[in-house]
Amino acid sequence: MDRAVAALSICADKLKRRNVTLARSVATEACRRASNGEKFINRVRQETGIALDIITAEEEARLAVLGCQILLEPGDGPALIFDIGGGSTELVLVDTSGSAPEIIDWLSAPWGVVSLTESEKFDADNPAAREQAFDNMRNRVAESFADFASRLPVSENCDFRLLGTSGTVTTLASLHLKLPHYDRKLIDGLIVPAESMRDISAMLAACSPQERAAIPCIGKERADLVVGGCAILDSILDIWPANRVGVADRGIREGILRSLMSSHEQRRRS
Repeated sequence: MDRAVAALSICADKLKRRNVTLARSVATEACRRASNGEKFINRVRQETGIALDIITAEEEARLAVLGCQILLEPGDGPALIFDIGGGSTELVLVDTSGSAPEIIDWLSAPWGVVSLTESEKFDADNPAAREQAFDNMRNRVAESFADFASRLPVSENCDFRLLGTSGTVTTLASLHLKLPHYDRKLIDGLIVPAESMRDISAMLAACSPQERAAIPCIGKERADLVVGGCAILDSILDIWPANRVGVADRGIREGILRSLMSSHEQRRRS
């Protein structure tokens, strides 16, 4: 909480310096699940002036779709958009046959890169233990996806369009391109073969934390968490076997912005 408030204080200072008059700030799964979530929200408002709104899982899924749906590849049939967060993962099945994507079905699974990583304790220096831990995480995620997976319209003729927004997919996309450092201009909108994503996931899961930390675009801060993200991504590809994965460096933030712009335009017209 102290670290979050310190970071939000910096955000608050930037808002004041830029004379921002309209903003929306949201909190997601961590605050939804935490017993002291409301206490944290109140503290943030008192110490920074930022009024955080704890949004529902459904609203989080809607905003993620709104923020990145423009990057969906053209095609027939429904598409799957996913957002791997820190405390949860949102899976959203959308119909793109109309002028704007329509949500057909969605799931908010209680596993994100932080919650999944913290759920599995093991000896990170032991290769066999790392392999078993990765399998355990995949099984845990697969179980949480099971009901949703049973409702997916999977068939031989399915187009299997897939678009992901999260640090996991942008990091793996950077490794796919062998970038020396992260470059949003090269990543946002990139299409990566699913096989490459799986190969990179397997490689990262097999590495020690020190080996992962030495890889460009990962570093020490992502060295532990990226494996949990890989387990989630693999599980998504298991239930929605796409050949290609669209990558978006945009999501809830851009969804909020588009919502604010739409509301402003509606008020202007009225």
